[in-house]
This record gives sequence, C-alpha cells and structure tokens, in this order.
Amino acid sequence: MESAAAEPSRSRPEEGEEEGEADGAAPGSGPPPAEQPPAPAAATMEDCLAKKIEITVSEAEKRTGRNAVNMQETYTAYLIETRAIESQNEGQCSPVDSLWRRYSEFELLRNYLLVTYPHIVVPPLPEKRADFVWHKLSADNMDPDFVERRRIGLENFLLRVASHPVLCQDNIFYSFLTQEGGWKEMVNETGFQLKADSRLKALNATFRVKNPDKRFTELKHYSDELQSIISHLLRVRARVADRLYGVYKVHGNYGRVFSEWSAIEKEMGDGLQSAGHHMDVGCIVTRYAASIDDILEEEEHYADQLKEYLFYAEALRAVCRKHELMQYDLEMAAQDLTSKKQQCEELATGTVRTFSLKGMTSKLFGQETPEQREAKIKVLEEQIQEGEEQLKSKNLEGRDFVKSAWADIERFKEQKNRDLKEALISYAVMQISMCKKGIQVWTNAKECFSKM
Repeated sequence: MESAAAEPSRSRPEEGEEEGEADGAAPGSGPPPAEQPPAPAAATMEDCLAKKIEITVSEAEKRTGRNAVNMQETYTAYLIETRAIESQNEGQCSPVDSLWRRYSEFELLRNYLLVTYPHIVVPPLPEKRADFVWHKLSADNMDPDFVERRRIGLENFLLRVASHPVLCQDNIFYSFLTQEGGWKEMVNETGFQLKADSRLKALNATFRVKNPDKRFTELKHYSDELQSIISHLLRVRARVADRLYGVYKVHGNYGRVFSEWSAIEKEMGDGLQSAGHHMDVGCIVTRYAASIDDILEEEEHYADQLKEYLFYAEALRAVCRKHELMQYDLEMAAQDLTSKKQQCEELATGTVRTFSLKGMTSKLFGQETPEQREAKIKVLEEQIQEGEEQLKSKNLEGRDFVKSAWADIERFKEQKNRDLKEALISYAVMQISMCKKGIQVWTNAKECFSKM
C-alpha cells in the first residue's frame, strides 16, 4: 500500500560496509559492547511467545489505593490471563494464569524495552488519556468506554511484543506476564534507567553530528510526516463524527414533525399523519437515527488503529535518535584521537602547528626536558592505541546497530502497510454498509410518501 507520506529508501547497508572508519564518519557508535545487554537471536515465527501461550487482557477494574507519596488515588487495574497453547492442542485443559497490572507497569515495561533494545521499533502503548475526541465522547480516563478501548489496546501491545522475533524472548517480558510479585524489583535490578539517554544529550547530538546517515535522516522526516498526516486524519474524523451525530439525531424527529404538519393540511393531512405514524410506530427513520451510536462506536475502534501508528511514529524517531547519539559519540572519539595524534607529533618534532595555551606556556617558561617529552609521548602513544581500539570497536558496534535497526525497520514497514491497508479497507466497507442502510431507509420512506 502506498503511504500518504513518502517512505524513506529501503536500501540496506552493504555487507562489510565501513563508511569513514578512519575519520570517524561511520554509521554509528555507542557505549562499549560490554555495557550493552546481550541481544537474543531472532526467533522464528514458530518460536515466538505468541505461538506458545495465549495472552489476553480480559478485564479492567477501578481501584483506590495509596500512591508513592502516600496520597489516596483512583486508578484502573487490568487482568492479564495467559494459557499454554501446546496443552490445548493435545486436548488437555491447561490452567489459566492471571495477574493484575496497572497502566504505569505497562509504561515501565515499555521504557525497559526501549532502553534495552534501542535498535528495535518498540510497539507503542494506547493513549493514557483520550485525544481527538468529539463531543459525545468523554475525555475522562475513567470513562468506561475509554477504559474498554484502552484494555483492547493494552492487549494488542502485549500481542505485538509477544509476536516480535526479538522482544518475545526477553525474560523480563515473560516475568511481566507470569510473575505478579517482585516484578518491578527485577526490572530495576537491570539498571536500565542508568543506560537511558537524556533528552538534552539527544538534542545535542541532533544538532552537532557532522556526518548523519542519510537513511536515518529520511526515516526521521518520514515519521514526522506520517504523524502529521495521521493527526490531521483523526481531527477530520472527529469533526465528521460530530456532524454525523447531529444530523442522525435530527432524523429521529421526523415522525413528530410530520404529525404536527398534518394538523394544518387538509388534502395532505391524512397522508402526512399516516407517514408520521408509520415513522414512529414502524421506527424506519428512528432506528436509522438511533444506529449512529453503534456506528460511531465502531468507528472509534478504527480510530484507535490509526492512533497506534500515530504513536509508532515516535518509536521510529527513538531509533533515529539513538543512531544520532552513537554517531555523535563516534565522531567525538575520532576527534579526540586525531587531537592526541597531533599532540604526539608536535612533541616528537618539537613544532606546534596551531596556536595553543601549551605552546605559549613553553615560550614563556622554556621548553620541556627530553625526559619529560619522552614520558608524555609514551603516555600519548598508549592513549592513542586505546583510542584506536575504542574507535574500531565503536565502528563495529555502529555497523551492527545499523544492520539490526534497518532489518527491524523493514519488518515494521511490512507490518504497517498490511495493518493500515486492512484497517482502511474495513473502514470503507463499514461506510458503504452505512450508506446502503440509509438508502434502504429512505427508499421505504419514499414508498410511504407515494401512498399519500
């Protein structure tokens, strides 16, 4: 399906590609490999957790409790149920494991996944508070209809993660589904918060990186455009829903209006009275008007599908920001290595190529002794060797990140095209059905009028 926003190029990094390894213009960089969590190998579709256990968020419950500062609060808890699929296939009735989770715990899980797997487009959570609402819908996050839609969205989030070839193998995610007590402690023990990049650091990298990867730049622009287009589409849909709701509800007054009209007509009075009576008793138009509540409620589920990809746009940008941070880190390491090599050369030759405070100090207070220069050169040579090894490591890590990230981006694109195509087709079918129903209603009304 062609997207409304121009998608970035689908080109993949060439095997063994080493863009500017010597001058620091490699695809990316980051912390040393030892600090990165070991990434599990991608699972096949048959090995995905979603193929092994059945996951549902079956119930939402309003609760009252104490928050972190010991103040009373009202919140919603969601019941997660899991059941092994293998035993069901063997004809056995496997027990259902269930536990309750708050929305904030879903947020903690997703934040952990974002930090632990920065190269993955992590599925988004449903909105915490209603957005793009029209007048009949409540913006209250405790509204039963909104809570129900959010329950469906949370279940969809779990199924997305359980179906992902990498995320589905994460032990913390499995514990989230199966271990009620001590789960938060397990997450905090991973220390993922310490590995999270600050917004200021990310913003700094965005503006100061010298050699951005064109593919990720295009992807970031695409995600911005996709978010803008879907936001506009949702705003248009909300305005249309408002108008439709008003128009349909007015249709419910036809029976009363025709009955009142018949009172002032002599020749047409009986026909108008009959038509008004038919509309009230037969409920032809009244049923048509009342159906708008169900129609717009069904539309809201299609709107939620669009909102998921509205939030997916931010997940795409998160991958792009991580790549910018790695690239900026690599460029700073390359710049530092170049500076040390220059210092070493200046000490060895006794010449200063550029103006520096060190050069001025030497002229004012005399040159260093040969022994001092030799000691400094030795230290610099050791630092240069460490810097070269670190730069090589960062280049390798950067290329691994690009390879893994682009593979997941391609997977996401296929998923997005398939999901949005199905959603838009279903929405069109629903609108066609609604219009056909309207045509039938007014065809019946026409027959009533023709008998006047």
